[in-house]
Amino acid sequence: QVQLVDSGGGLVQVGGSLTLSCVASPATTNFNSMGWYRQAPGERRELMASMTSSGSTYYKDSVKGRFTISRDNAKNSLYLRMNSLKPEDTAVYYCFLEDVYYRIDFGQGTQVTVFS
Repeated sequence: QVQLVDSGGGLVQVGGSLTLSCVASPATTNFNSMGWYRQAPGERRELMASMTSSGSTYYKDSVKGRFTISRDNAKNSLYLRMNSLKPEDTAVYYCFLEDVYYRIDFGQGTQVTVFS
């Protein structure tokens, strides 16, 4: 089982930026994909962005062009750069890792609040 610690959330004004970080331990490069879900109050958890072990990326349409996922294998870390933030981006963001057996682990979540 992989432990994921995500961080970087906070309060940001509309149009601002944040970078979320996720550190995995133990270190692993043997996984199917890593990425970020988010869950707004009263809503289902939904997939925002992901990256396969080979580097292929996926973005939900609502964040394409604004969010960028990246990985630093040397630091066992995954990042989500979020630009041009909107109030509807307000949610708890969860890092996840899907291993080669299709098991999924989540981080504890980090709150992002976008205000106008």
